[in-house]
Order: sequence, then C-alpha cells, then structure tokens
Amino acid sequence: MPDNTVFEQGARFREIVGVLHKHEIIKGLSPEKVRKIIEDLGPTYIKLGQIMSMHSDILPSEYCKELEKLRSNVAPMPFEQVVHILETAYGQPVSDVFEKIEEQSLGAASIAQVHKAVLKSGEEVVVKVLREGVYDTMSKDISLLHRGTKLLRYNSSLEAVDFDKVLDEMWNVAQEEMNFLMEAANMEEFGKLNKGIAYVSYPRLYRNYTTSQVLVMEYIGGDGVDKKKALVRDGYDLEEIGIKLADNYMKQILEDGFFHADPHPGNIRIRDGKIVWIDMGMMGRLSNHDRILLDDIIAGIAEKDSNQIKDALISLGDIKGRIDHHRLYMDIDDIITKYVTSDLGGINLSSVMDDFFDAMSRNKIGIPSNLTMLVRGLATIEGVVADVAPEIDVLSVAAARMRKRFMQQFDLKKEMKSNGKTIFRSLRKAIDIPGVTSDLLHMFMKGQTRLNLDLHATTDLSRMLNNLVRDIVLGLLVSALLISSSLICMTDMKPKLLGIPALGCVGYMAAIVLAIWLFWQHSRSRKQEL
Repeated sequence: MPDNTVFEQGARFREIVGVLHKHEIIKGLSPEKVRKIIEDLGPTYIKLGQIMSMHSDILPSEYCKELEKLRSNVAPMPFEQVVHILETAYGQPVSDVFEKIEEQSLGAASIAQVHKAVLKSGEEVVVKVLREGVYDTMSKDISLLHRGTKLLRYNSSLEAVDFDKVLDEMWNVAQEEMNFLMEAANMEEFGKLNKGIAYVSYPRLYRNYTTSQVLVMEYIGGDGVDKKKALVRDGYDLEEIGIKLADNYMKQILEDGFFHADPHPGNIRIRDGKIVWIDMGMMGRLSNHDRILLDDIIAGIAEKDSNQIKDALISLGDIKGRIDHHRLYMDIDDIITKYVTSDLGGINLSSVMDDFFDAMSRNKIGIPSNLTMLVRGLATIEGVVADVAPEIDVLSVAAARMRKRFMQQFDLKKEMKSNGKTIFRSLRKAIDIPGVTSDLLHMFMKGQTRLNLDLHATTDLSRMLNNLVRDIVLGLLVSALLISSSLICMTDMKPKLLGIPALGCVGYMAAIVLAIWLFWQHSRSRKQEL
C-alpha cells in the first residue's frame, strides 16, 4: 500500500471529522443518517458499508436494509468529469473514439460508473470509468483505519479478530477492482472456463479501447434476472432459470475454483435464452485443495457426518492455537442437529456455512478471506434463486452436481484395483492383531507399558486449581513472614519500631495484610459458589 505523508493523512482526518460534524453525530444515529455519512465519507467507507450490509449478525436488520442502498444509490460523477477521464486515458477527444456517449449514467458505484455509448463502428457498448482520485482517497483511508485498529486491540472481546488482515485484504481487492485490466483478464478467464456451456454468456470485451481506468464492453440488453414478469412475458421458464443459475454458480465454485463474488440481480441478465454474467471486477478463487474440502463439507451436510465435516474444517482453516477437538466436534454436531429435521431442500447452504465458520472462530481456527467471500456470494445467489424460483434451493442443486460429477469420474476398474490393494493390506495387518495383543498384555502384566494421556481441564476446574495453588503459596508466605519476623524480634537489631526491630515489625504487618487479603478472597469465592 502506498505511503502517505502525515500532512495528507491529517487533511483526510479533518475531512472525516467535518463529515461527522455536518451530520451532527453527537445527536444520535439512525439507519438513514449512517448511510448518508458513509456516502459522504467516500468509496472506502461505501465499500465497508456494502460488506456490513450483509452482516445481520453484527448490525440490526434495519441498518443492514438501509446499507443495502449503498449498492445502487451512489451519487454519480458529473458528466464533464467523465469526459475528462476518458480524454486523459485516450489522449484524444471523446468524439474521436465514440460516435455517441449518453450523459445519463446506467449505474454508479463507489469505485466506478458506467455509461452507454456507440463506437465509431456503430456497435453499442458500455463504458466503465474509474472515479477520479479514488485510489488516493482509499489509500489514505486505509492508512487511517490501520491506525484506528490499534485501539481495538485493547478490547479483549475483539482480540481474536485480525482487523489489519481484514483491511489489507479489502485493500488488495479494491486495488484489483480499480485496475480494469484485471477485470478484463477476469472476463477472458471466465469465458474460457464456461465456453462449453450453451446457456451461459458474458459481455464481449473491446481490448483496444480498454485501459487501467476505462473498460469498454458489449452492451447487454435483455431482462434483469429479477424482472420476473418480463421474463415470463418473453417466454422464459423461471424454474429452469433458477436451476441453471444455481448449477452454473456451483460449477464455478466446485469445479472451476473461479467464481463471481458479487452475483446480485444487477450483475445477472437473461438474453437470447442465456444467463449473462456481467461486472467481473470482484472474483473469488479457490485452490484445488479448497474445492476438495468444500466437496467434503457439502457431502457431510447431506449425509449428516460430523466427523467428515470436522476434518474438512480443520484442513480448510488457519490454526490459531490448540484445538479442543471434543468441543469442535460437539459444536459441529449441534449444527447438524439443528438442521437434521429439515429435508436437504429446506437447508440454506450459506446459513449452514456461516454456522460452521462461527464454530471455527470459537475453536481458534482462522477463516481464510476467500472463504468469507465465498459465503457472501452463496448468500447472494441463494437470495436471487429464491426470488426467481422459490421451489429451487442451491444445496440440492450442489448435491446433484456432485453426484453427477462422481458418476462421470467413476472408474470401476480403477476403484476395484485401488480398493483391492487396500483390502489385501488390511487383511495382512489383521493377521498380526492376535500376536500384538498378546505382547501388549504381557508388557502390561510386567509393568513395562507407558500410557500417554492428553487431558483437557474445563474452565471451572482450571480456575479452582489456580485458586488452590495461589492460596497454598500465599499461606506458606504468611507463615514464613511470621516465623522470620519472630526470629528477628528476638535479636537487638536496630532501628526499632514500637519497641521491636523495625524489620520484624514490617514483616508482621505484611503477614497480617496478606492474611486478611487471603481470607477476603476465600470468602468471595464461597459467595460466588453459593
């Protein structure tokens, strides 16, 4: 992240304070006021607000609902500023590149906005323009937020959250979104991965007109995926759209490892019988290892196998400390029990994954940022599918895709050969079991065995043992002070206090204070137990 001078950061800080003063934050907050403050603070905070709108577990629902407006209700740049950015990027007048460009924007976001235009060749396109100065503003904000996170480290309830890591990840994602050459590469990669799917498409990219600040792509007409009346009028089957949409998204996750990270209705259109994915500035990636483990988790959910899910979560996460495997197993079993009464079709996949990630956090297993992005994407696509075709659910589609892939990849001859070897090795080992058991019994009877136990004390037991050891140590210290002070008082040591050696007097006083404190602690512990 680029360094900023203290002066620049100070100026940005004063600007932030001015926004808070303008909205009279000391008079209280309301959902609408919070949204307006975030809009005035600029792209960094708008991006944070968009993320927070998806966390009803942290913010009240009325705030989340209001912050959702940040996705679409962002004030656009003046058209003159758009023209200036285009002419700077191309080094020539806009009229030399475009036959026509509409002043009214098609949409405005925190980082960029789009305008419909016509090339000199007569092709209708969409021009995506980076907001002027957005990079410098966001870099200053991220630096200030990094300083602010230091204050949160003193809050014990938040110490498990690495806010610096969160901000760094957000900055990396934002930098990718601000470089339209990266988005262009994403579009091309998405096209290659979905080339063989007849019902999936994406906008044609105009590479010759694309720079790091300007992206030119095909204009996509058709209907928005949330325009159900228009889709039915145009002859589409909503259930078919829901199934294909969910199936393709699960393909992106489980097979490609390259998925659309922001699949809200504005980024999905239906045209010429195809699902058209647009706006690929934010894409998620999963390694082959991650995809295999996600397969295991989804299969474990379908089969209600707590052990399989536990092993997958441990392998998937970032271990932060010593794991209490029994507690983790119980947490996962509680989640499985929570959903056991539901049919597979009644389970919300993103909610289940959220519950598993909460269990990981409680058990000192860090959650990689790409998985957080995955759950946000799943929650969004489930909402889209539920709106288009309520009878379709993503988890059932995912399970069906996994079964189909398994059958396609299943090789009977290979499986028999592999499993045959495993069975043969197991039988050979089984022959040795009686002999090994006999040896162990003989060693046990002769006292030659060693048993290693890994004991985990409960919190209450640990507290009781700590208090017991503390009381014993302090009791011994009081006794030592009384004995040593008595021995000193039998001498003629000077100086004296109250007719006895001062050192002995101090020892008596210290012993009395410690004894009173020890008695008070003991009494308080008894009251807490009652």
